[in-house]
This record gives sequence, structure tokens and C-alpha cells, in this order.
Amino acid sequence: MSDGLRGVRGPRRVVVVGGGLAGHTAAATLRAEGYDGGLTVLGAEPHPPYDRPPLSKELLAGTVDDTTLKDDLDADLRLRCRALSLRPGTVESTEGVHPYDAVILATGSSPIGLGGTSRAVHALRTVGDARRLRAALRDAASVAIVGAGWIGSEVATRAAALDRKVTVIDAAPTPLARALPGAVGGHLVPWYAEQGIDLRLNTPVTGLDDRGVSLAGGGRVDADIVVAGIGARPDTGWLRGSGVPLAPDGAVDADAALRTGPGAVYAAGDIVRWPSRLFGGRIRVEHWDHAAASAQTAARNVLGHVEPYDPVPYFWSDQLGHRLQYVGHHDGAERLVLRGHPSDSWTALWFDGRRLRAALAVDNPRDVREARRLIADRVPLSAERAADPAVRLTDAAD
Repeated sequence: MSDGLRGVRGPRRVVVVGGGLAGHTAAATLRAEGYDGGLTVLGAEPHPPYDRPPLSKELLAGTVDDTTLKDDLDADLRLRCRALSLRPGTVESTEGVHPYDAVILATGSSPIGLGGTSRAVHALRTVGDARRLRAALRDAASVAIVGAGWIGSEVATRAAALDRKVTVIDAAPTPLARALPGAVGGHLVPWYAEQGIDLRLNTPVTGLDDRGVSLAGGGRVDADIVVAGIGARPDTGWLRGSGVPLAPDGAVDADAALRTGPGAVYAAGDIVRWPSRLFGGRIRVEHWDHAAASAQTAARNVLGHVEPYDPVPYFWSDQLGHRLQYVGHHDGAERLVLRGHPSDSWTALWFDGRRLRAALAVDNPRDVREARRLIADRVPLSAERAADPAVRLTDAAD
């Protein structure tokens, strides 16, 4: 053990596995907390840590070309270095063996591909993906996007702004079906037509060829380029056999301090699933706010704090002419209340009894700010008053 710059005691050697926002934030937090021991960051990509949300927004639009996170980590940053296995006290990577006294796992997610296809398909996960897709959109007249989720909808927004012929295809009955119930996602359907986008729901894709996409039932969509946006899975295959507990979806199961066994092993970002007292049960989130916050907590706990991680999850998306902001966790909610009318700004509210559990605000930033505080403080609300858009959410408190 070694003394930190501010008297913080911590392990002699920390390895952070992952060069994304979570890994970068974990390393930066260790130094900010006064840790002066050995610090190695392993990043699988050739690029130094960068911000991902702009990839489907500003970078795809061409208003920025570099989203590198500028903080000096004061760390041994290894790029093009993919983790291969974890053993007690060591991480084995494509660059060799890295001893540690504590390790933070932050390898993020990998996009789910369209298996069994011969045509090259664009994904949007890395800065390289975004630059390739941006270049392809310049020359394409038509675009087929498989998946009406967050990424698919944002890519469709950009392609439509370029006046391309855009078709979005999804096997689900409503957009954002993995994230939102149909009673909410259904209100988003008209947005696609308003942007000139052909939305095909309840339409599984069966294959691709040089001309486009084949659909179940014999139909097809011809397109110059195809983009897959059908979700991502935790990048944790390298942890099999390590003793780190993995959920069926590949997530790392951690305790309330984001510690996972065996030894001084912590997890942060997309890969971690943690127990939430605020919502009950275990939660996994794949968004920017969580990546940064969980990494801060994991790093502080590496240094000897016992700090539980139990936030109100938050994420946002700009798509199809609207800003969507979500707070909370609606799984298990008893009641859904719509506040306002979908033809204008509106908010979906999820309740357990009188307690607000989650909110999705569309073009309604005040509602999401107030909902986040109400959820965190467990303030009881009148669902009837909360449904009235003329009443502030804070004024609906019982």
C-alpha cells in the first residue's frame, strides 16, 4: 500500500480495463482523489479515450471530427490492447501480462451484428464507425436502417436531413421497443413520416445482398447502404472462467459498491449490473451519465471508501426533431400516466402507488429535472394532479 498525494491510501498498482468514458473517468477519479500509485489503462481501440454520444449527432453531421477526452490521465495508456483473460492479480492482454492489486473492469458493449449476411453493414459504435458512415452517407442516395432503437433513430434523423431516401425496419411493433412499452413508443410513430422516413414495423429482416435487405414474407428494401442498430451486448466474453459472476446477458454482477469477485475487482459502465435499493432488484444501464457516475464510485471504492452506487438513471436522445430525456427505471411499475398530449411536448410518468418511478419527457426539460429529484427523494405524488400539464410536478406532491 502507498500513501496518495492527499493522504489517501490505496493499492500500489491499479489496472483499468477499457478505454472508453468509464475507463477514462475511473482513471481520472483515482488521480483526482490523490492516488499516486501505478496506473495502467488498457484500451482496445487505436484512439485515446473519447466521448461517444456525439458520434451519432455532431460527428455524424460533420460539425465536429474529434471527441477526444482531453484530461491528462497521468497513466500508462495502452492502445490497441485488448484484454484476453483475468486471473487473480493479473490481466492478460494482447500486449502481455499486467499485474494489479486492484482492477476496474470497464470494457463497455459490442454492437450486435446481422449474422449470416454477405454484405458489409455499417455499425455505429466507434469513432471509426462514425467517420466511415459519414463518408458513406455523402455518396448514398438511399439508406436502410435495421433497428428503430436509439442509434437507428438518430442515424435516420441525420440521413433524412441530408435528403436521402431512408427506410427504418424493425421486427417490433413500435419504435424503441427494447427501452419503452408500446403504449409510449407508439406515440413516436408519426415522427418518422413527418421527417419523410419510411418506417416498417413488425418486419423481421431475413438477409442482405448487394442490392439491399430481404424481409420476412418475401419483401425487400433496396438501398445503397445498410446500417445495423439492433442493440449491443456487454463485452465480457474475456471474463469467462475468471470467477467474476456473469448474468445471462453477459453483464458483470456486482455488489452495491460495484465490487465483484474474486479479490479487489470492480466494474463500471455498460457491463455492470448492480443492486438498487431505490428501485429494487438489479439494474444495468448503457448510457453516458451512468458510465461516468459508476466509474467515479468504483474508483473511490478502490481507494477504501465504502460508497454505495444507487443513482437515478438518466439518458437523452435527439431524434426526429425532438429531444427525449428519461429518468428512473420503469420496469415493475404499476401505472403509466400520460402528462400532456403527444401532439405537443409531453411526459410519460410511471408510478408504484403514489411513488414516481420513472419519467420520459419529450421536449419538456423542466419535467425531467423535477422528476429526477422527486424519484431520488421518494416524494409521494398524486398521479391525477401530475397528469395535468398545467400543474408543476413538484406541486403534485401529496
